[in-house]
Amino acid sequence: MNDYLKTAGLSVGYDGKALIRDVALSVQRGKIVTLIGPNGSGKSTILKTVISQLPAIEGAVFLDGEDLRARSRRDTAKRMAIVMTARMDPELMTCRDVVSSGRYPYTGRLGVLRKEDKKIVEESLRQVDALDFADKPFQAISDGQRQRILLARALCQQPELIVLDEPTSYLDIRYKLELLSILKRMVREKNLAVLMSLHELDLAARVSDTVVCVAGDRIDKIGAPEEIFTREYIAKLYHMEPGKYDACFDTLEFVP
Repeated sequence: MNDYLKTAGLSVGYDGKALIRDVALSVQRGKIVTLIGPNGSGKSTILKTVISQLPAIEGAVFLDGEDLRARSRRDTAKRMAIVMTARMDPELMTCRDVVSSGRYPYTGRLGVLRKEDKKIVEESLRQVDALDFADKPFQAISDGQRQRILLARALCQQPELIVLDEPTSYLDIRYKLELLSILKRMVREKNLAVLMSLHELDLAARVSDTVVCVAGDRIDKIGAPEEIFTREYIAKLYHMEPGKYDACFDTLEFVP
């Protein structure tokens, strides 16, 4: 199976200084790859570099076999959708308006939606179970509903890859599970490739096909959930004193 997203010799950081070198990522369609690691370890820096929000210090990101830097912004937006942590707060926009903005790579300069575009907007809203509140102001809905709308906007782009930075932030457990269930279903039904970061280790263990462990100055380990989520390894990655947090592990579905 071919990699839809792949990095080569990638170093990420700020102001020309590399913080993490040799970031080796590969994401295939129909798979979810999740970055985990302590706060401040560099997960968001990696994702921002992958989506070109930050310039790579060294190396390159390849999207469907082509260097991302060689693609136009519009072409990239047709292939890759982004859902970042920063709260979106559009004034005077309904949820349907927000989702409709995901069609911008396909509309003309005036952003006028065709009949086909409107059909895709409705289908995207349906896929995330958001039709009931589609005409409410985006500012008036709950955090969980907002994340569903932002996911619908991403789906509206009809991408082949979705990149999400901590999509479950600000959500209670019900909405966390709901959002990841929708995402998992979309991966299966639409053969999407997904790259995301998560804080919640139990959710990462359930939803991921591959887990990438970010340790601040390096990628420490890459593997299937059953390889990563052991008490010993997670304690090491998160700098936990052996035995001190065993009670916390009891609630997680880690390998003994």
